[in-house]
Amino acid sequence: QLRLVESGGGLLHQGESLRLHCAATGIQFTLAAMGWYRQAPGQEREFLAIVSLDGTTNYGDGVAGRATISRDNPRNTIDLVIDNLKPEDTGVYYCHLLPDNWGPGTQVTVAS
Repeated sequence: QLRLVESGGGLLHQGESLRLHCAATGIQFTLAAMGWYRQAPGQEREFLAIVSLDGTTNYGDGVAGRATISRDNPRNTIDLVIDNLKPEDTGVYYCHLLPDNWGPGTQVTVAS
């Protein structure tokens, strides 16, 4: 059974870097694009970044210029790095595998 397992996050401070890791388990290989979303308290889930099988990337406005998403195809994993963190980066970060597979989420709190 497919599962997405996120790791990383926790309490960070403004200006630091965030590193998140997501592994897709229970499958041999995926051709689907994988990405990250986040949900801040009281807000809708927001698209952050996506990477396709060939390494093509796209970023949401909230992290564009500060984020880097990468993918390890043989391991079915992706990583997200967000630099220069801001308090508004606080939220629950979710790993996503197309079409509609989600991880349980990992909490990220950025203190000023």
